[in-house]
Amino acid sequence: MNRRTKRNSVERDLICALEEFAGDLKGDAPLPDKYTCRRMVLVLEPRAYGSKQVRATRNLLRLSQALFAHFLGVSPKTVRSWEQGKTPSDMACRFMDEIQRNPAYWRKRIRESARVKAS
Repeated sequence: MNRRTKRNSVERDLICALEEFAGDLKGDAPLPDKYTCRRMVLVLEPRAYGSKQVRATRNLLRLSQALFAHFLGVSPKTVRSWEQGKTPSDMACRFMDEIQRNPAYWRKRIRESARVKAS
């Protein structure tokens, strides 16, 4: 008997369960009655960032405006405008929310990415 036809008990159980599931999908049985069904929803509405919050977030990372801009993928001019009162985009706010949640992680990521550039 070769490996293709020889199956261990785990493989047999898995195939049997998948065949049963496939049959249930084709049938009329209500799936939530037989299987655990969940719908996951992420609540990720970004909070509003004013000039003080943008500066505080940048300071959490201990970065200059230029490095913070590079890290976020925006221009230094954009960061300056945020720190002078212009409202950041929702995407930038979401990123800053993540920085606020775990600044130590992001400082570590920055250290891992840092390289000394020769003149």
